[in-house]
Amino acid sequence: MSGHGKKHPVAGKPGTALKKTKSARAGLQFPVGRVHRLLRMGNYADRISPGAAIYLAAVLEYLSAEMLELAGNAAQENKKTRILPRHIQLAVRNDDELNKLFSCVTIAQGGVLPNILSHLLPKKTVRDAAPSQQQHGSQ
Repeated sequence: MSGHGKKHPVAGKPGTALKKTKSARAGLQFPVGRVHRLLRMGNYADRISPGAAIYLAAVLEYLSAEMLELAGNAAQENKKTRILPRHIQLAVRNDDELNKLFSCVTIAQGGVLPNILSHLLPKKTVRDAAPSQQQHGSQ
């Protein structure tokens, strides 16, 4: 083991306070500390505010939750209990804002939206429309 795991304080030892993570303080599930570290190491700016990491983690968490909720609904519609890449594709492409955000993204094994162009559909002829009009006229 590398020894880089979380160190939990022992209740009996003096001088050990229960530590709360930055994510717990912010009420988030996404790791604020990791986002902050990646922002610092990414050389995006000379200085990175701790508030920027919290904000970015919150935005990422919101987008993930929104996408997973829509994908879960798509999975339920297809009578599946597991979310597949196809369900993520259907969720993203049917939502206007997510579609705009993911416009340049290819989702592997996602497939395409079911769509048939109107000019490829068979045309209704006068002969098809005439019997239905005759039935309504005689009643």
